[in-house]
Amino acid sequence: MKYVPAMRLKALIEPGDPERIAGGFEFTEGPVWYPDGFLIFSDIPANRQYRWHPVHGVSVWREPSGHSNGLTLDREGRIIACEHGGRRVSRAEPGAEPVTLADMYGGKRLNSPNDVVVKSDGTIYFTDPPYGIAPEEREQPCNGVYRILPDGTVELLVDDFDRPNGLAFSPDETILYIDDSSRRHVRAFDVLPDGRLANSRIFADMDHPQPGSPDGMKVDVEGNLYVTGATGVWVFEPDGRWLGVIAMPERPANCAWGDADRQTLYITARTSLYRIRTRVPGLPVIREQM
Repeated sequence: MKYVPAMRLKALIEPGDPERIAGGFEFTEGPVWYPDGFLIFSDIPANRQYRWHPVHGVSVWREPSGHSNGLTLDREGRIIACEHGGRRVSRAEPGAEPVTLADMYGGKRLNSPNDVVVKSDGTIYFTDPPYGIAPEEREQPCNGVYRILPDGTVELLVDDFDRPNGLAFSPDETILYIDDSSRRHVRAFDVLPDGRLANSRIFADMDHPQPGSPDGMKVDVEGNLYVTGATGVWVFEPDGRWLGVIAMPERPANCAWGDADRQTLYITARTSLYRIRTRVPGLPVIREQM
């Protein structure tokens, strides 16, 4: 792994340690910044989605949540959720019951959709490892990466992952990064004009003696990749050079850009929610079509 001196990381992150802004949860995941000025995140075993507001603090957003994991927004600002309990990808508007977008492929139930991202054309990409089910409940022959087309069609894109997990597009959407938690690396794929994936390669090796595997990830406007893993949030330049780690007091699972300027990185880490200010804005969740 190529390593760049820590000075480059300091150019991206404001001085100071991550600030713990909420705690007492069971296992936090899936943060997403809502346009109205608050963060929504999952507590998987508690079967809840929470809202964190900078003035009003923490409140329950949705219960039950289908044991949701990864969350994002579609182009209309509706919440897209990967549900372990429902073994589905769902969509919900505030105050409305979620509707199923995908729960089957090839006539068989999905494993347990884990994380999700929406391309600017409205196509939804998600990973489907078996973390949320017992071995005897598996129906799919692989732990796949899928997409849901705007017309609702579900397509399998990649079938050779062991445990596909977090995923994120590059700023121009020509690359999709996907990590494989059990293999402890991040792969990069070229996104073809029709949205399919090609030219798989290892982008970053995140093997480490400490516990923790690559999990959730986000990209800033300069194309730097932020991946939760052992000891904290690992940061990589677009060419794969490793800049260092934002050290965390708890092992992180996922992260999201927030605040009006998108220069706060919110991090879900086991029982808590943290934040740290950055010097470079993150990519917006809802993006103009390219």
